Amino acid sequence: MISIIVPIYNTERYLPACLDSLLAQTQKDLQIILVDDGSTDGSLAIAQNYTILDPRVELYTQPHAGQSAARNEGMRHAKGEYIAFVDADDSLAPDWCETHLRATVGSDYVQSGYQRILNGIAGKALLPKHRYQFTSPCMRLYRREAIRNLRFEEGMIYEDVLWSVDLWLSGVPCRMIDYTGYRYTANPHSTTSQRHPEAEQRLFSELRKRIPEVSFRGKMIVLYTIMRLKIHFIKQ
Repeated sequence: MISIIVPIYNTERYLPACLDSLLAQTQKDLQIILVDDGSTDGSLAIAQNYTILDPRVELYTQPHAGQSAARNEGMRHAKGEYIAFVDADDSLAPDWCETHLRATVGSDYVQSGYQRILNGIAGKALLPKHRYQFTSPCMRLYRREAIRNLRFEEGMIYEDVLWSVDLWLSGVPCRMIDYTGYRYTANPHSTTSQRHPEAEQRLFSELRKRIPEVSFRGKMIVLYTIMRLKIHFIKQ
């Protein structure tokens, strides 16, 4: 079984398409975990309706504490052998789960690519050139046992970067596949759609803290990530 964790916060415009794509998966053995992070729009009502539509959908609620806390809460309820993260404004191609599950042999997580959606129009599909390119926890299927000790840093922006770096530093084997069934929606209201200088500095500080504690290979991973992020933030 695959446990799909969806953190939700004020995404009523996108949430139905996201959840419809999960219910349409050709892989039927799913646990769909929705965590509403104190939404103030109609997101909670939408999520509640989907628990009625399909018994595989589970809904948990919490006061607004951020995406990290919502993902951690979802991980606490996951029962599947595998875990996937899907953001509430994104969606999956129907064969996403099945394709990744077939590719898990000999690896602890499978990394694929995505297609960017802007104003409802599909853009270019992007594949990672190596496993350290995409810092989002989405676009991957994980063996639950391999990530059971990883937690998202709560109370900060860009927590997914730290989580991915910690995943890479753990050394668990990865398999990359030529597949772009994750539909990433460019949401102008998302946290990462604009710059947050203080959050960027905190992120770099947290990354630097890891350097003395890891191997030479780990140091290269962290330094490479810092370099790429600085270039990314400058271009924003």
